Amino acid sequence: MKQRRVIISCAVTGSVHTPSMTPHLPITPQQITDAAVGAAEAGAAIIHLHARDPVTGRPDQSAEAFGKFLPEIKERCNAVINITTGGAPGMTVNDRIQPMIAFKPEVASLNMGSMNFGIYPMLERFSNFRFDWEAPFLESTRDLVFRNTFKDIEHILRVGSKGGTRFEFECYDTAHLYNLRHFLDRGLVKGPLFIQSVLGILGGAGTHPEDVVHMKRTADRLFGDQYHWSVIGAGAAQLRVAMQAATMGGNVRVGIEDSIWLGPGKLAESNADQVRAVRKLIEGLGLEIATADEARDRLQLKGATGVNF
Repeated sequence: MKQRRVIISCAVTGSVHTPSMTPHLPITPQQITDAAVGAAEAGAAIIHLHARDPVTGRPDQSAEAFGKFLPEIKERCNAVINITTGGAPGMTVNDRIQPMIAFKPEVASLNMGSMNFGIYPMLERFSNFRFDWEAPFLESTRDLVFRNTFKDIEHILRVGSKGGTRFEFECYDTAHLYNLRHFLDRGLVKGPLFIQSVLGILGGAGTHPEDVVHMKRTADRLFGDQYHWSVIGAGAAQLRVAMQAATMGGNVRVGIEDSIWLGPGKLAESNADQVRAVRKLIEGLGLEIATADEARDRLQLKGATGVNF
């Protein structure tokens, strides 16, 4: 295989897992900062960030919450910072975009379609919760549509682009790829596109090897050489899907947002542990990992000096 460099993204906390599921979930600003810096030092070129209430761990999409860790992360490492516009299930679009507006990051995530987003099956695996919001939060996704209409997506694109932010397009199924093609045809997005195939969420595509292949094959047909491809495997499939993606010429994302596991029955004690694990797989294939500046060049980002934090 021709040697090339793989971009590792790391999503350090997210909004899916709750504090009772693992003691290693970063919650406080300092924990999120240390997790992000540790992941970058382990080899992650891009750090994907959510914020949480420092006491209860509940997802918090306020700009104030992000402002408590973004400057220190930037000061302590060179990683590309990717701020979520997905927030958490049930948040309004206006709430979800406030950190992007305030901080003008190099990259922001953008979900490419409305979908059922079911994390309520976790109630079958976890029953003892430390905080009273956790179980109702999970249960609420039994009757939830994660809203990302064409109007919503267009609004996020226009607002983010004013600040020079480019996007990581999160595609949970092939229909989301067609939605992205629609915006490309309208001239609201331009290449090189950074497409993240998100596999393993109930309501989206699964993690079977054929699902990975189908997402890549569809993206190739729709976008040709105008995109860079990355893959998320949720839960226990994280490293298996990452290895398949790397062998297919893709980039990878790991992190406790996507999986709390490092192996069968073994909790990941840090995001850095997951980065090191996937880096070992990548280098075992004879490939190398990309630096943050190489990721900036490949994705045509504005650079860390262009952000507002």
